Amino acid sequence: MVKGISRQVIVVQAPEPKLFEQAIFILKDDAVRDGVTDEALMREAQLAIRDAEKPGKRRGFYLYGAVWAAMGSLATGFVWLLTLLL
Repeated sequence: MVKGISRQVIVVQAPEPKLFEQAIFILKDDAVRDGVTDEALMREAQLAIRDAEKPGKRRGFYLYGAVWAAMGSLATGFVWLLTLLL
């Protein structure tokens, strides 16, 4: 359902439209009131597009978990060895 709320948007056309024709950015209400220039809006939109193109850092997260699991295993083995010897 659409109510009587109007929003301002920026539409960025794709330079090479293989899959996407355009990207639509919805502006915050305070961005218009603060007197932001058109160049600043386009720069921010292009920055958001470039950041979306970068791959995520999920691999580092999985490696981080594996390191903690290995350290836990080593600590458990060390405690087991100490209880066996004493």
